[in-house]
Amino acid sequence: MTDQATRVRTELTINDTPFLMAQGQDVDDLKQRIEAASQAGGRFVDFIVVGDRAHSVLITATTRVVVTVDIVPFDVLEADDQAPYDANFDFDGYPTNGQDLPPTW
Repeated sequence: MTDQATRVRTELTINDTPFLMAQGQDVDDLKQRIEAASQAGGRFVDFIVVGDRAHSVLITATTRVVVTVDIVPFDVLEADDQAPYDANFDFDGYPTNGQDLPPTW
């Protein structure tokens, strides 16, 4: 890699649905919890994704899980998982206050 700063980016894909993990997730612990849930016949496994959003996914013996870990250039906007997100707007940029109005940027 170059001289620029880098960081680890972890993506968890469950049955073709990707989840970009929040910084600080213990990937080894998460993998162990997924394995234990699968071996137990099914359990919910909790984890945090970028934006500090909590997810709980039912893992069974037939669940397909892929963990991808990449070393990527450091991005200031991704350094704080909250940076690109605002709790007052959904992912389309519309207010979450129940109004069907476009954002006023």
